[in-house]
Amino acid sequence: MAQTPSPFRTAEQRSRDRQAKKLALMEAAVRMFNTRGFHATSLDDVAASLGVTKPTVYHYLGNKESVLLECLRFGLKQLLDAATAARAEKGIAADRLRSFLIVFAQVNMSDFGRCVIRTPDEALSEESREVLRGLKRQIHAEMRSLIAEGQADGSIACGDPNLLAFTLAGALNWPARWFDAHAFGEGGGHSPEETARRLVDNLAAGFLPRS
Repeated sequence: MAQTPSPFRTAEQRSRDRQAKKLALMEAAVRMFNTRGFHATSLDDVAASLGVTKPTVYHYLGNKESVLLECLRFGLKQLLDAATAARAEKGIAADRLRSFLIVFAQVNMSDFGRCVIRTPDEALSEESREVLRGLKRQIHAEMRSLIAEGQADGSIACGDPNLLAFTLAGALNWPARWFDAHAFGEGGGHSPEETARRLVDNLAAGFLPRS
């Protein structure tokens, strides 16, 4: 006997729907945070941009600081995921570090990455700042560890992995402020992927001529 199709969504389908709606709200919010700033953005504006009500935003994400925190965590998790993926690659540590750095730069040129770099600490409560600091410490530790592995296998010339990690992160955080995706779309520059690759090439090569 054939089973009658159920008109009710399964728990898995409901979970997927919830995640999709939550992500859509986060994407709308992060674009406004980046263009207007956190304080000048209202949840009413975020809701209106998607044709929903402010209580809908509260239902999926909470208050405005909670929305911002979710956006920042999402951006930082992308960096942690990139580090995990790079660690799973085979070959010398320098190649794994290079893979991580390229994604690191690309994430920082995305909406969520820009939000991480552009959001001042004072926009968050001390509790939220500690959450983000913990994630940033993890990312720094991953980068430092990859550098140290390269130092050990001879594929990276470095006297201080900790200082080099800060140097690389500083260089690859800054595109969040100067990269213009619209200029690329109008033929005025490189894509985020190409820009990230060229940035990492420059960092890996340095700027002094080789003898």
